[in-house]
Amino acid sequence: MIEELSIKDLGVIGEAVLPLGAGFTAVTGETGAGKTMVVSALGLLFGERADTGSVRSGAAQAWIEGRILVDRDGPVAERVREVGGDLDDQGAGRDGEMILSRSVSAEGRSRAVVGGRSAPISVLSELGSALVVVHGQSDQLRLKSQSAQRGALDSFAGAELAGRLGAYRHLYESWQAHTSEIEALVTERAARIREAEQLRAAIDEISAVAPVEGEDAELADLAGRLTNLEDLRLATAEARENVSSESGDGPDTVGLIDSARRSLERVAHYDAALTPIVEALANASFIVSDISTQLASYGATLETDEVGELDRVQERRAELTSLARKYGPELSDVIAFAAEAEPRLLELDSDSDRIEQLSALVDDEFAELSRIADELSALRRAAGETLSTAVTDELGALAMPNARFVVEVQPRDDLSPTGRDQVQFLLRPHEGSEPRPLNKGASGGELSRVMLAIEVVLAAADPVPTFVFDEVDAGVGGASAIEIGRRLAVLARTSQVIVVTHLAQVAAFATNHLRVEKDLDGPVTASNVVQLAGDERLAEMARLLSGLPDSESGLAHAAELLETAHTLAVS
Repeated sequence: MIEELSIKDLGVIGEAVLPLGAGFTAVTGETGAGKTMVVSALGLLFGERADTGSVRSGAAQAWIEGRILVDRDGPVAERVREVGGDLDDQGAGRDGEMILSRSVSAEGRSRAVVGGRSAPISVLSELGSALVVVHGQSDQLRLKSQSAQRGALDSFAGAELAGRLGAYRHLYESWQAHTSEIEALVTERAARIREAEQLRAAIDEISAVAPVEGEDAELADLAGRLTNLEDLRLATAEARENVSSESGDGPDTVGLIDSARRSLERVAHYDAALTPIVEALANASFIVSDISTQLASYGATLETDEVGELDRVQERRAELTSLARKYGPELSDVIAFAAEAEPRLLELDSDSDRIEQLSALVDDEFAELSRIADELSALRRAAGETLSTAVTDELGALAMPNARFVVEVQPRDDLSPTGRDQVQFLLRPHEGSEPRPLNKGASGGELSRVMLAIEVVLAAADPVPTFVFDEVDAGVGGASAIEIGRRLAVLARTSQVIVVTHLAQVAAFATNHLRVEKDLDGPVTASNVVQLAGDERLAEMARLLSGLPDSESGLAHAAELLETAHTLAVS
């Protein structure tokens, strides 16, 4: 809901603030005062293309700002946050205040601000499509596309159709996915066969080698040992001879330690301080003897290495290196590749079975979709007849007694995400004429009334936050104008309604009355906007009725009209 609209230097409006709020706002004023600038301001605020001619003569730029209440957790607030803006904490309950502004320079530059942050003009359009619908002689229809008309009819049809449509859409997505999978399997069959052959060859090659995790590192160590076997033997023999000589040709470490221990044992009883040294030498003798044993054992293993073992190790390493080069780079990658390739090969080998299963499933889903689509068509035709009758009745009360509104539901050749129906809203403007699309079957003024009739009927099922009507009362008067005003008041029970009007019969139903008035002082005509109440509103109503705001008979007639409108609005 738009709380307030501020306008500066737009057309003939120098500076104006329009308090709007909930309910029905009527905007009136003398011819040329700039009433349509209010609609133009709303259009610019919600992303319409800027016209430099709309900038007030002599001004550098036109500027419009709107303060709008939106659900803090709704999609509009989410979009504002996506572009870096935020809501002000001015609203009540779940609502927050969104501030939008738009400036248009005299040179044609345009700038938009959303929630305090600069944003593309396209963002204003996105927000406007969710918040405001403008119906005027030159404005596009909210329901101009067939998809929008189908959506409006579906909303009008109610819960039963919504339930069936939900089931249909869920099944349609599954049917589409399975159909796409079949198409991919068939289209890619040759490529999948090649992939299967490559995987099978790779698995056979890896299986033939049968690599083991960590084997490459172990073989590298073994190759290093076998390559340097003679050096290892000589070093081991020399070390053992030095530790514990078996030849007896020279001293060894074990013999020297034992000799030292025996020398100290002979005199240790003279000084207790030597006792721990003797014990340490005894332990050292034991440790060195153990080292000698280990060297002997290691040397024995060197003597048992088989002839040709190095060749076999190098051959095995070459096999593993070849696998790593193809499927690696590491041996662990080769093993992982083989583990992943086997289920993929199984999947590829089962393509024929999968296609057969999917084909049967797709056929079953298509049959069920067709059945639900028939149900949707029946529900739409029934709802279309009800909507046609209700809107036609409204048109009769809006000075279009010979017009007939038609909802056409025609079958498509194929299934779509919403069924098999093409929905189109048509208008037969008078007896004997053929129903035509809405924007081709009515004049500008008639089209506004047609859209008013449709919106009144759809209001409960397909609500819109704000409606703006420009020239909805063109070409009517008297009782018909009263009916237009009454229906706008009905629409205002569920939505904010802003109407630019020149008829007192329409303005009488407003809960908020604004007048655009000219100021002829100075070289350039300027207009501003004032909110009317009490005697000021009564005088404006008299002016609209008779052109004489001070006429006693006009004032009396205006008072009577306001009372009548109040009675009809609450009935």
